[in-house]
Amino acid sequence: MKALFKSTSIILLLAISCSSAFAADVYLYVTRHGKTMFNTTHRAQGWSDTPLTKAGIEVAEQLGRGLKGTDFIEVYSSDLGRARQTARVILAAKGDKIAIKELEGLRETCFGVFEGDLDPNMWGPAAKHLGYNSDKELMQDFSAGKITINTMMDAIAAVEQSGQAENYQTVKERMQNALTMIAKSAQEQGGGNVLIVSHGMAISAMINEMTDKPLTSQLGNASVTKIRYTDEGKFIIESIGDMSYIEKGK
Repeated sequence: MKALFKSTSIILLLAISCSSAFAADVYLYVTRHGKTMFNTTHRAQGWSDTPLTKAGIEVAEQLGRGLKGTDFIEVYSSDLGRARQTARVILAAKGDKIAIKELEGLRETCFGVFEGDLDPNMWGPAAKHLGYNSDKELMQDFSAGKITINTMMDAIAAVEQSGQAENYQTVKERMQNALTMIAKSAQEQGGGNVLIVSHGMAISAMINEMTDKPLTSQLGNASVTKIRYTDEGKFIIESIGDMSYIEKGK
């Protein structure tokens, strides 16, 4: 009887240990960088880079204060300066000393020859390629859910003459590959929260097919898109473009 009880206890402990090992949910807090000079002057900013403005630093600080109750086991940013700077400001405001890991895969979409040009000079040709009279009409249909982000990104790539602009599929795949690598790394550590600083269009491409409803607006600077990665290897979107952490940190 004692031997049977001992064996049963061992099996139960092993089952509990295995359950704990595999039940390692990961919460990914994916945020867009703070406002930059090119954002302010309405210029295309993909792989080109400008620093955060005063307002961009302030909103990153607010996000950091708003996240004070959230412990992160890892922090990642794209290798572009505005994302790196945003991550540093968030951590400083939060009071955390965590090494920031930079990933090229988290970069914004490359816009080729449109880099640094005024937004209408990029979106205008893309709109005409899609049959619109103006970029304003294109954006109105996007807001109404009549045209999707993937179609818009592919239009930019189609009209960009150097062949350097990235299409939707390219951006989606590299962003999702980066996200999966980050999630699995955190899961191997037993799960937890991870902060990821990336870019508006790239984040939108990454989550576009993970949602039931089409995206109809640009992600705000320092907004948080929260994604849960389950022990079954599935990504579940819990919130998109959440500004409540910023409000909390004001």
